[in-house]
Amino acid sequence: MAETMQFKAEVKQLLDLVIHSLYSNPDIFLRELIANAADAVDKARFAALTDDKLTRDWKIDLTIDKEKRLLSITDNGIGMTAEEVKENIGTIAKSGTKAFLENLKDAQNAGAPELIGQFGVGFYSAFMVADEVVIETRRSGSDAPAVRWSSNGTGEYTIEEIKRDEVGTTITLHIKGDKDIYLENWKISEIVRKYSDFIEYPITLPFTKTNEDKTTTVEVRTLNSQKAIWLRNSSEVTAEEHEAFFGHLAHGGKPLSTININAEGTNEFKALIYIPEEMPFNLFMPDLQKKGLQLYVKRVFITDNCEALVPDYLRFLRGVVDSSDLPLNVSREILQENPLLAQIKRSITGKVLGELKKMLERDPDKYKKFFKEFGKILKEGIHLDITNQEKIKDLVMFESMNGQPGELITLKEYINAMPSEQEHIYYIIAESRQLALASPALEIFRSKGYDVLLMTDPVDEFIMQNMMQYDKKYLKSANKGELEIEKDPDAEEKALEEATKQHQALLDYIFEKLQDKLSAVRLTRRLTDSACCLVGESNSISPQLERLLKAMNQPAPESKRVLELNPNHPVVEVMQKLIAEDPASEKLAQYTELLYGEALLTEGSPLPDPLAFVKNVSALMK
Repeated sequence: MAETMQFKAEVKQLLDLVIHSLYSNPDIFLRELIANAADAVDKARFAALTDDKLTRDWKIDLTIDKEKRLLSITDNGIGMTAEEVKENIGTIAKSGTKAFLENLKDAQNAGAPELIGQFGVGFYSAFMVADEVVIETRRSGSDAPAVRWSSNGTGEYTIEEIKRDEVGTTITLHIKGDKDIYLENWKISEIVRKYSDFIEYPITLPFTKTNEDKTTTVEVRTLNSQKAIWLRNSSEVTAEEHEAFFGHLAHGGKPLSTININAEGTNEFKALIYIPEEMPFNLFMPDLQKKGLQLYVKRVFITDNCEALVPDYLRFLRGVVDSSDLPLNVSREILQENPLLAQIKRSITGKVLGELKKMLERDPDKYKKFFKEFGKILKEGIHLDITNQEKIKDLVMFESMNGQPGELITLKEYINAMPSEQEHIYYIIAESRQLALASPALEIFRSKGYDVLLMTDPVDEFIMQNMMQYDKKYLKSANKGELEIEKDPDAEEKALEEATKQHQALLDYIFEKLQDKLSAVRLTRRLTDSACCLVGESNSISPQLERLLKAMNQPAPESKRVLELNPNHPVVEVMQKLIAEDPASEKLAQYTELLYGEALLTEGSPLPDPLAFVKNVSALMK
């Protein structure tokens, strides 16, 4: 006789929460029901270890009846008795799986299966797409009668004994009128491939095929691959399998390198991580790119957008992380703030940086190929990850003044090539190699045989805020601050002071004319061939960054810079004569504007008034 009973707890409100608020994507219902079925099979398989009579071909079968609007999920797992149905299904958030695991833990059983039902609410997601759910189940290894449970999700359920020959469970969903899509084979197949592709047991679905003679045959297809290659021994996985799996993850392309992680102990997880061969087209399009690795919990797909698994500067990685211990919130869609997740992130970050270091040392050509694709992203870590900053410094590469175009060197290689008298690492920030090499600020370094790193990525200026030292050597900008590279700085300083006294009137005149544009005008030993150059103060931003921030509608501090003059240049000597003869000379004013314009052009900055510059040039040419 059928018995109608009330759900326990504040069920009506709780069911409404589960059905309408807990899950944002209705597709999740099938993931939850298949996960429950897999748990049931796991339990039965565990019981069969001590009772051979319980052994069978484990499987999960799906069926669709479009006419009756039914979708069924059948497993040949452990099944339930009437009391277990009341306890586990009739009580919201009473997880049988959790109780089972606690019993196993208490008994310290070896070889326990991995089960994912932690909260006992996943089953109720079925009511998102069904207006009635029916469970028919029979307990494996028990003489208890089979049971049918049914409910429309409004606060009551009916339970009765039935006749059922097969052990296991069948859940039948009466699909709602506006959810026709869940009666389509292609949709069910798509959900299984996305969320349950690596479930250990075959998940089958019948497909009706129309033959040439218009007769029909039914073909039962297995929807999931069951090939969780990250759980296999790395030596057993072929390059072809890795390439195919990478293509599945990244939607094309090939992996440059493969990293396997098998973490054991207090936080167990497995990871299979790929470094791509080429940069995805959407890597710099946040709205189109899903960051992070795919997260699985015991083979069940959770999310492909788990940003918390890897730092942002490793967002180019592709792969999967399968955790045995990671607790999730009840919907499994939003990860709890949990220290285990931070531990996984630290482990993955350390392993990846270590593998990149090995690649750099053992296969430099392969590493340079990687760095040319992803170097500008990896360099962000110097600014973002203080903990691993020194490791990342070992990995970054730059072009240099003395190197060939496209040739990259590490900071260590730069130091090894330094002349014995050179004390610091020098660099220059510019928009391109061509503009960097055209800078007059490099003249003194060429004359001394020093090399200068060319930093031409937009991120370089940000990272230099955190790149104060490397291997106990300071990094100094070639075009910021006052330069100190002379063998006899005291003598050079004294000579510069004498020259400044001789040219003080000229320096004051130029500054008076350009004080709205400059913070100072001074003589320098930085220049050997050019008449002048613009340099920033030690803590100022570059003009390139200033223009970039303005283009992004970001606030950019207006930074006046220093105009440095070469006291030995003919132009400066001519201007010195002019100011001595006639400080009010129109030609001197023209020279001053032209000098500033020349300094802007040589660093790649636009002229504030191109027409005035042309008129001054034309006047002097006459």
